[in-house]
This record gives sequence, C-alpha cells and structure tokens, in this order.
Amino acid sequence: MKRLLVVLVLFMTVAAGAPRAQRSIRPAPPPRVPFTVVEATIPEMQAAMKSGRLTSREIVVQSLVRIATYEDKLHAVITVNPDALKEADERDRERAQGKARGPLHGIPVALKDNIHTTTMPTTGGALVFDGFVPPYEATITKHLREAGAIIIAKTGMTELANWVAGGPTPMPGNYNAVAGYGMNPYDPRRDPRDATFDGRPAMQTGGSSSGIGTSASFWAANVGTETSGSILSPSNQNMLAAVKPTVGRISRYGVIPITADQDTAGPMARTVTDAAIMLGVLEGAADPNDPATTTCTPPPGHDYTRFLRREGLKGARIGIPRALFYERTAVPGSDRPRGGLNGDQAKAMAEAIGVLEEQGAVIVDPANIPSVVDKDPKNNFVLWAICSGVESARGKDENCSVDLKYGMKRDFNKWLASLGPSAPVKTLKELREWNLAHKNAGAIKYGQSQLDISDEMDVEKDRARYEADRAKDIALGGTHGIDEVMKAERLDALLFPGASGSALAARPGYPTVIVPFALVPNAPTPPFPPGFKAKPSPYGVSFTGMACSEPRLLEIAYAFEQATRRRVPPLRW
Repeated sequence: MKRLLVVLVLFMTVAAGAPRAQRSIRPAPPPRVPFTVVEATIPEMQAAMKSGRLTSREIVVQSLVRIATYEDKLHAVITVNPDALKEADERDRERAQGKARGPLHGIPVALKDNIHTTTMPTTGGALVFDGFVPPYEATITKHLREAGAIIIAKTGMTELANWVAGGPTPMPGNYNAVAGYGMNPYDPRRDPRDATFDGRPAMQTGGSSSGIGTSASFWAANVGTETSGSILSPSNQNMLAAVKPTVGRISRYGVIPITADQDTAGPMARTVTDAAIMLGVLEGAADPNDPATTTCTPPPGHDYTRFLRREGLKGARIGIPRALFYERTAVPGSDRPRGGLNGDQAKAMAEAIGVLEEQGAVIVDPANIPSVVDKDPKNNFVLWAICSGVESARGKDENCSVDLKYGMKRDFNKWLASLGPSAPVKTLKELREWNLAHKNAGAIKYGQSQLDISDEMDVEKDRARYEADRAKDIALGGTHGIDEVMKAERLDALLFPGASGSALAARPGYPTVIVPFALVPNAPTPPFPPGFKAKPSPYGVSFTGMACSEPRLLEIAYAFEQATRRRVPPLRW
C-alpha cells in the first residue's frame, strides 16, 4: 500500500509539470520480499519475528496452507492441531509484551504420534488408539511448550514404532492402520512392482519416524523416536539432519515404548543448527519420571549451538569402518560375504571422506569394528541379530537377542497401566485380541508377528535369558564394538554411510548425528518395471560416537554441513 501511494504521488507530480529542480522526490523503497517458510531455518524465523517482519500467525498460516496443499500427495500427518492459530496468536501477544519463552517461541513443530499430547490424540498409528487422548503429556511435549513451540501436528509413523509385523509379511516403513502409507517427497509415487503393489511408496521413506513433513516444509522441525534406526533411517531417506541421542539424554516419559533399553526421542530438521536447537529444548532438566535422564551432563543452558564451529573438523580423528559398512565382509561359518555399498554409494562416501580431509580431519582408514571382524561366531556382531518375526518365536530364538521382544512385553504393559481407566486395552494380550477381532477393519494388514513373539515372553521366567542377551548386546555394540575401536584409534567419531551404523550404535544406546549429502539412484531388488523412471534418492552421512558425545558429534557434523551444503529440497510434483 505504501509503495502504491508513492507511485501515485510521483505520477501526480510529473503530470502537473512541476519543475524537477524545485521538487525533492525520494525514490520508492525497494519492494518487500515476502518471507517463505520453505527451507527456512529456526534462526531465520526467529529473526523475522523479532524484527517485526512477520508473526507466528503468518508462519503457521503458511504451514497450514502447505499441509492443505500437499498432504493428499504425501500423507505426512495423522492429526493437525485445530488450535494452532490460537496458540500462534498467544505467542505473538507474548512477544509483543516483551516475553519470549525460549528458542522455539512461535515456531511450528510436529511430534511423532507415539508422543503424548493432551490437546490431540496419540495413536501410535494403531487402530485401537484411533482418537485416544492420553491423560498426561510427555515430558518432551512440556519442554517444547515451555520453549514456546507450537505443536502443529502429529506425524505419520510405522505402527507402534515398527513392532507389529515382522516376518513373514513385514510392515513397510511409515505404514500404519490409522493413516496408511507415507510417501517420499522426492518421489511420491506408489511402488509399481507386482510383489509390492499394495500402496507403498516407490521410494522408501524410512521408518518408524517420519521426516516427510519436515522435508516438505510443513513445519520447522519434528521429533522422532528411535529404538534401532527410527530417527536415522527416515532422516537419511528425506535428506534431513538429525540427532539420535544417547539413551537417557532425553526423557522417555509419555512415549509409547518398545524397550527402555534402547528407546529415545530425538530431533529431525533440515539443518544441523535446527537439530541442535531442538536437542537442547528436548533435553531440559532431569526428569524424575525417567531416572535415565541423569546419564549425561547437559551443556550450560542446554545450548548445543555453542558447539557449532565451522572449523570443527580441524584435527578431528574420523574412523572409517570398512568391514561390512563399506565393503562386503566374510562372516565366520559362512561362505557368503555380507554388507557393502553399491558403486554409487561408494562414490558418494569417497567424496565425503575427501571433504573431511580437505577440512583438516585425520582419517583413520580402516577403523573396523572389532566385533564385526571377530572370527569367533560367539563374539561376532553380524551373527547376533535381533529376534524378529515368526522365525524368532519361542524355541527358535537361540541365536538372536530377545531384548526388544522381551522389552516390549515389559514396558508396553507398564505404559498401558499408566493410562489408567481410559486405556482402550489393558495388556499386550488384549491388544492382540482386539487386532484379531478388527482384522477386517484393517487393524493388522501385515499381521502381528512382533506382538505375538513379545506376548509369549514371561517377564519373570525369561528374565535371566533377557539379562544375558542384554549384556551381549552391550558387549558387541559397545565394549567390543564402538568403544574398543574408538579408544584404540583415539577417534572423535566413526563415519557411517547413510543410516547403516544405526543398529550397531542402538545396542549400547550411543549417539549419532546424520547430515544430508548426496542423491543416489533408487534401484531396488527386484528392479522397477521397464518404463518406470525412478528419481534419485537422498543419501546422508552419519557421525557416531560413544555415550554422551553429542557435543563433539554436532561440532563435526556442523563443520561438514557448512563445507558441503548438499541438502536439496524436494520439488513440486
């Protein structure tokens, strides 16, 4: 409007024939560039609000418009907060009064739908919990609100964090009975192959958390949860930066569990800076409802941005675990090598290693994981899988860890009890029975083999077996794994391709920071049919360390991100 008035005044002055020498005419101000939430960072949003350039309401309106425009294509959301604009107005009033709650004041974020909110349902993607509003909020939900965040939505997820259906018919990533399949914004088409033509995406989205909405700029960032790969996998597939924290750094109270031994929440964002800001907010003070929150000492003010240094790679010792993670590797008792990268992935990782060297890092190559190359089958990580699916039912589970299936029976029943009389089912057994009774309604499209093998566990009688397996998990993943090589080589971090190191670090509960880096061909086996031209798939790099090493990992990841800046936003379709 101001620019229009200036133009009108100029027109009238010139039309009146006023002598230029007798008039002092100021040039029109440059047009105001509209602020867009697309790829905007949290600091950029905060700076724009602080300067008065825009309001939280305007940010939330843009976010809601994007959800309305693209949700039918992407299926990123289970529930949208109906009070999001009301909350934005409240944050704007507080800001006008000189009060900013914290680093997320007025910023829209989303939560995985296994994290309790009392203003929206928390379903875990399970049909039995459709519309269920828990009687208490998660600790991390409270921390977000205290920091001024607007929880704009609950995201899609793999149902019950992917502990419903394993073999013989494993559930696809990011599928749940409440909302269906999530689609990857880098190629949101359905899989056309006959064997998998059931609605799932042609490009995997990762799971069990969803990074779809963050990648598509539906909100600034989101909170995922991980037991083994469920933050790192979707971040890798959606070209996001994320932190899978040390187990215990962030409270699990009010989060639907698989097992307290490995469960953690963590931030997923488009930049390392945003992930670091989110991490500090989520951590908060130690939670009496989760004793593990005393595991790591937080930085002053829970400010992880203090570790974001462009020169953070100078002198950093980075290990390359070649065996299994980069190259195919022999396994004791087997003539079939395991693991390794394809040519395009190997090329991307070679380039990443080159960047690290250019930035002053000391590359230790190889820095193999001792438990991966151990010739004793009893001490070999590759031969020690997680018990999963019908093939790991009681009596068939001698050579796998029962930790997850035991923990699900123990911790899921505890969680159900915490819900009180409002819980739609009271035990894991009742959930299984409800699912069978509602099979025709779509409750268990892929079966429930994971729930079945969990429910057959006896928490008391199987305790000794669980404790032995848990000790072996920690030994192979930590003591004889990550710890051993990092101490021997004096490493600051291990560099893993994509999310490939997630299962190793998950056993002892160690942290990882993932950074967007490359796009590689999406070439599954079996291949897509002729005529289907698959689009390139995101591919990140992960920095893993020992317990409580998030500050150093963030420093390394940030320096790498700033040296590369490889995130490419998804295009419209």
